[in-house]
Amino acid sequence: MTKSTAVSVIALKTFPLFHGLSDDVLANVARVSMMRRIPRGQSVVNAGDRSDYVYFVLTGSLKVIVSDEDGREVILSILGQGELFGEMGMFDEQPRSASVVAVVPADLILIAKQDFRVIMRDNFEVAWRIMCNLAIRLRNADRKIESLALMDVYGRVARLLIEMAEDVGGESVVVRKISKQDIAKMIGASREMVSRVMKDLGQQGLIEERPQGIVLRERLSEV
Repeated sequence: MTKSTAVSVIALKTFPLFHGLSDDVLANVARVSMMRRIPRGQSVVNAGDRSDYVYFVLTGSLKVIVSDEDGREVILSILGQGELFGEMGMFDEQPRSASVVAVVPADLILIAKQDFRVIMRDNFEVAWRIMCNLAIRLRNADRKIESLALMDVYGRVARLLIEMAEDVGGESVVVRKISKQDIAKMIGASREMVSRVMKDLGQQGLIEERPQGIVLRERLSEV
């Protein structure tokens, strides 16, 4: 990782986890925080590492991956601005369960595990939001297991795109850059199959690939 720099209260205010906290409280959080720039393709943490920090994504995009001894990868999720990872390490002393790699250059805010435990102890709202975040992650994992067990590749691609989409000018758009290879690794399919499915969805008018992202049509939810 690159050299650490100081963190401002303004930067912390961009994270939903800290919304509504006073400037005095945020100043205390800033004092125990540091910022690091992560180059594209560099690992932030590796599976098996000690859980020493909680990480917040200020800019950029990262993928959470697990792999086997043969180098085959499964992408568990794609993280973007405002999201966090590594918080499970605050609740036990287990090593990291997955690796996190920068998809594009990313700016991360790091807070040591012990310091973040103090923040949660002193600010119930932060602790509550952490618990809500873990509940959302568990629900997402349940949906992924369900789709792998019950859906064909068309359904898995459609569900993933819908879950990643954001509202942009009244349209549902997957703004976050994601390759067909990464989609394949997220849904347990081959890149070739994903390419065929995406082409078919485009020909049916269910999606439209534009420079700014993938635009989804309402009928995609029926796939």
